[in-house]
Amino acid sequence: LHSISLPAGQFGGPWITDLFLGRLDTRAHESFTALAGLRVSAHFLIRRSGAVLQFVDTRRRAWHAGLSCWQGRKNCNDFSIGIELEGLEGDGFEPAQYGALARLLRSLARQFPIQAVVGHEHVAPGRKGDPGPGFDWARLRRLLRMRRPWLHGQSPEPAHAVGRTRGRTGDIGRSTVRHTTASGL
Repeated sequence: LHSISLPAGQFGGPWITDLFLGRLDTRAHESFTALAGLRVSAHFLIRRSGAVLQFVDTRRRAWHAGLSCWQGRKNCNDFSIGIELEGLEGDGFEPAQYGALARLLRSLARQFPIQAVVGHEHVAPGRKGDPGPGFDWARLRRLLRMRRPWLHGQSPEPAHAVGRTRGRTGDIGRSTVRHTTASGL
């Protein structure tokens, strides 16, 4: 699980979608200049409202984890599903986002053998700190009615669905965004 807002601390607007589709105008805001040439994507984005957008098919690789390692396996993009929450590292998230995330994780668990649910901070410690201290892991566990978390001892608590994917690259900038309401999962 990752958190993102563009510009930092501002929610809504087209900027995150534009970034993930490879069409962000880096001249639109002074903070975007650092993103010039960056090619990133995620499988899913959960807006503050709970709306879920899908950018990359879950059987394809998205570029969300960067330099990363989970339980000795490097390059988490090769075997994980990236879920972004619209938000700012360290801030809280909306109830609608927790509900949508729980529904999305349950849906993914029916399709993939989820081995762990972790944050960006767990797969790239020291480099990334999101979703950060504002993310309520206990709340997510309650919503999922988890008897035992999808963890294998090493990580703090859950939030990034790690399932096996085939490792094909998603079509960044050529994908059609699939939009669903949180209840549509």
